Amino acid sequence: MPALRPRGASASWLPCTSSRDLTNTSKRFCPAAASHPPQRSDIASALQPNRYSALSLRDSDLISIQEARELAARAAEAQRKFAKFSQEQVDAVVDACAQAATDAGEQLARAAVEETGYGNVPDKIIKNRLGSVDVHRAIRGMRTVGILREDKEKGILEVATPVGVVAAIIPSTNPTSTAIYKTLISLKARNAIVLSPHPTATRCICQAASVMSHAALRAGAPEGLIGCMEHTTLQGTQELMRHRGVGVILATGGTGLVRAAYSSGKPAYGVGPGNVPAYIERTAGVRKAVADIIAGKTFDYGTICSAEQAIVAEETICDLALEECRRQGAYFLSPDEIRKLGAVVIQPGTFTPNTKIVGRPATMVAEIAGIAVPPSTRVLIARLDPAQVGREHPLSAEKLSTILAFYSVPNLAAAIELCTRLLQFGGLGHTIAIHSQNEAAIREFGQAVPAFRVCVNTSAVHGSIGYSTNLFPAMTLGCGALGGNITSDNIGPQHLMNIKRIAWSSRAIEHRTIPADQRLAGEAFTPVQAAASSKPPSAEPAIAVAGVAANPAAAMAAGSPGAASTLPDRALIARVVEHYMAEHGIPRGAAAQAASPAPGAEDGGLKPASTPASAAAEIVARVFRDKAAAATPRSTIAPTPPAKPEARPAPEPRPLSPAVTVSPFVSETDVRQAITRQQKIFIGPKTIVTPSARDLGVAHEIFVETDLAPAPTKPGPASGALTSRLDY
Repeated sequence: MPALRPRGASASWLPCTSSRDLTNTSKRFCPAAASHPPQRSDIASALQPNRYSALSLRDSDLISIQEARELAARAAEAQRKFAKFSQEQVDAVVDACAQAATDAGEQLARAAVEETGYGNVPDKIIKNRLGSVDVHRAIRGMRTVGILREDKEKGILEVATPVGVVAAIIPSTNPTSTAIYKTLISLKARNAIVLSPHPTATRCICQAASVMSHAALRAGAPEGLIGCMEHTTLQGTQELMRHRGVGVILATGGTGLVRAAYSSGKPAYGVGPGNVPAYIERTAGVRKAVADIIAGKTFDYGTICSAEQAIVAEETICDLALEECRRQGAYFLSPDEIRKLGAVVIQPGTFTPNTKIVGRPATMVAEIAGIAVPPSTRVLIARLDPAQVGREHPLSAEKLSTILAFYSVPNLAAAIELCTRLLQFGGLGHTIAIHSQNEAAIREFGQAVPAFRVCVNTSAVHGSIGYSTNLFPAMTLGCGALGGNITSDNIGPQHLMNIKRIAWSSRAIEHRTIPADQRLAGEAFTPVQAAASSKPPSAEPAIAVAGVAANPAAAMAAGSPGAASTLPDRALIARVVEHYMAEHGIPRGAAAQAASPAPGAEDGGLKPASTPASAAAEIVARVFRDKAAAATPRSTIAPTPPAKPEARPAPEPRPLSPAVTVSPFVSETDVRQAITRQQKIFIGPKTIVTPSARDLGVAHEIFVETDLAPAPTKPGPASGALTSRLDY
């Protein structure tokens, strides 16, 4: 296990393999190692016993959590310095990282294949160059510092603002290329980045980070700008995503990991699964179409999620397409071989690709399934009926390997319907391909299918990542709301910075004055006017209401100007109370004085109103009513016991509820059918629900959760041995 970086050590020092070969690895993968070698104190600290407690040494999750905290804090400090860099300084850092990653591309590709066992070296070299050369070319002229745009006509100025620290989750299927790509787009937007590798690809991802970290330091970047976790656990990754210093998350991995990113409380760019169909329309050049599809399917042995998963060919050219597939190295499976392969391609517990066949050549996949194929076989193809889409047909799902399903359809409308069902089964919003010379058919197909990348006359994988199209080159492909993502774009620097807008006034504001008669009632209770307050205090406060001596309540209820602008003082309240007591015949003791009632008022002129006097009188009336009610003697007669309820016949027993059937697996198609039929779907703790099905079901309140177990299903012949899970 690689030694944990000591507290306070330079972030540019990233051990690539272990502390024993730290220097050799740095020289092999880090061109800048000669100018920035690790200090002897750093190496000595790494070789000493761990700084953390003995308990931490035994608990990998605690080590991972502590490492995540330190890397995030160090990156946040570095980013605050990096945010002050000019555009020229930022570009110099990005240029250096891209060049270093390009120079180390082949070594990193070999390291990735050796560590993970996925894919092949030549294709990983191409992916690494896509992440370094193509991405760098796309972002080189992009402005990410200072003023981005100025609209003098509208009076709006747009200013770039970095998001801070990027927490980047890196998968095992595309480890080094994704690390290079995410680092470059993060630095371009003036952010720091901390990489969280998949546990099975930690070494090669740390090596890629080390290469770029040394190059960034040589170009003048602050220490800690690029970090990489060496002890990756689920707990450590969650701690990184929740850290207060992290501004945004770039999550590429399994569905569970992407959901954890969305649940972290931080903005997150996640990706959805891909189940990519490739449609060969009747006007297509069949030979080129088949060549593109097989090239995409076999590229790095199918590890990219936008690789083709099924061929959908029109019946008029179906035989020609089948023959061309055979000629280009495809092996067509018999029904028995389809059953054998289906038993090992998907893990029954999670319905995710089996790690044993992911990223493997077709001959190895066939050997695992017990199928004999020619050594020249490039891809395995299973012919399926258009109705064979769903959990009962594992080869209709996403297969991160050299396996294709093959369907035939009569026309364009049937192709759209079948491709939509395939995408709904596990690839909504991701990618689709069409091979055609009919412009109208291409436009109709592209607008109808639920995918946000429609690749025309090219491989789906090469087209979607921007290798053979003019799409932005990216290894993180958003699937939009259909796939549960925030965007449908190929993620770039523009997604990792916020735009500040400075806006000048363009329209005069009308300042209105509220007339006195339209003021709120509460505004009548304003402080005494300044002129009155400037007078010296007197022993007997003056009453500011005209005519109150004769009938204070009536005078105030009349809403005189004084009542509307002054707060009633004690003398006024006293006169109101005296008037009320005299009007209602309430004795006031020896000092009581009679007051004449208000003329023409049945209740002494104390009608409820919004003036202070009527409010005071109402309060006084309520107080006396409460006192009178309290003085009334209570009855001492025992209460009459309640009558006994009459005996009623027992209700008829209700009919038993119908038996509940718990679904073992729910796809988006099942949810849509339930919505159409206005039905509920019962799910239990062991029910497998696809991500798109869960989102749609929760939105329409389709699911009913129960503790019951789903009906037992018959396992496949080799399903008992498939216990591992892949976060791809």
